[in-house]
Parts: sequence; C-alpha cells; structure tokens
Amino acid sequence: MTSTPLAGQRPGDVAPGARPGPGPTANGHPPGPAAADHIGLPWYVLEDYRCFGCSPHNPHGIQLRFTHHGDGLRTVFRLGRAHESYPGVVHGGLLGVIADEIMGNLIVLRTGQIPFTTGMRLRYVLPVTVGGGYECTARVRDGGAQLIHTESEIREENGAVVATATASYRTVSLDAASDRMELDAAQVDRLRRALSAATTTAPTTGAPTVVAAKAPAAITDRPEESHVRVD
Repeated sequence: MTSTPLAGQRPGDVAPGARPGPGPTANGHPPGPAAADHIGLPWYVLEDYRCFGCSPHNPHGIQLRFTHHGDGLRTVFRLGRAHESYPGVVHGGLLGVIADEIMGNLIVLRTGQIPFTTGMRLRYVLPVTVGGGYECTARVRDGGAQLIHTESEIREENGAVVATATASYRTVSLDAASDRMELDAAQVDRLRRALSAATTTAPTTGAPTVVAAKAPAAITDRPEESHVRVD
C-alpha cells in the first residue's frame, strides 16, 4: 500500500507504506521546525511553545505552516476524525482557529508586534470534510496605531470558497504583551530579536501601510470592537 501525502507535504515527505512517527502529525506535517519552503515563525525560538494552531511541539494541535502569498500568507491543511463535528464534517469552530492563526501571524511578521484579536466575523459557505485538502490565505486590509484589520478565506483544493473571515487586532509591544505571558527574561530577549528579524525579511511590496502601535500603558486601556460573530 502506498501512502498519499497530506496537504502541505511534498511527495518525498512520506515514504511508501510509512506510518506517522511520534510527535506532531495532526496536520500531516513531520515533527520539527518548518521545512525550507515554509516561514520560520518568531515563536520557533521558544523551545517549548505550545500554540494549538502553529506549534510543531503540540501533539494535540493542528501544526499550521505558512508561506508568503503575494502580500499575505498561505497555509494548507487536511484535518482528521479528531476534528470532527457531524460525521465526516470538520467542526466549524476550527475554521475560526485557522483564520485567526494566519491573520494574527501575518500581523506579527509585518509589524514585529504582538496582536490580540478584538473582533472576528466568520462566514460559512460550504462544509469542510474530514480528510479533504484545503488552503487558507490572509491579507491586511488596513491598519493604524490602534487597530489592524485583516481578511482571510478558506478554499477547497479545486478553488471553491468554503469560508471567509474578517478580523481586527490590537497590537502591543512585546514588553507589554509579556506581562500576560509566561516568559522569562532570556525568552523575551530571544523573541524580541526574532520579531525584529522577521519584519526585516518579510516581503511588503504593494502591501497596505500598517502603523504598529506604540507600547501602551496597558493592553486593556483602549476600546475594543465587538466579540466574535458567526453568520
């Protein structure tokens, strides 16, 4: 029997008859850092970060990986029975996770700031099937010192749109955000250098101008938009 690579893998990533080894495999990716054609996220400098959406260290997560896509980002994914709602249908809430992950990481790579989601609107168009191959793309719509607005869409491999999302994010400095995170001084320093390097190398040609927020006195000092809305 021959194994078929999941979305996001190259044929050489899966040997004929191979079984998944230990480590993160929920989205069909081998364990370890991103492959050469995927973006090395700043978070990778944290040896044991466990983000449900993008960490390769979380065996229960979906281990999304991203590539540059014009002025935005792209990820491909294929979800299994562990992510099921109705029989054969992926739980719709996970589409919100995927859209939030790609839009949030896009802001990280463009601004070097830490984004906090203040509002999201998600529209479901078609069911996402267990085992099906899909792609999600995201771009920045506009932004200023207070809020950055983004949009995302999820498509089947044949191009049909299955969901769309728009969101707004409050960006804060790493120093302000680290007060809400469990990071020691050495980890904060490594992450600061990684954020700076990521914004230096990210493509920005033709991208909407984004003005990163100055370090606020507190994350909750500014008004927020409405909570998540689902059509």
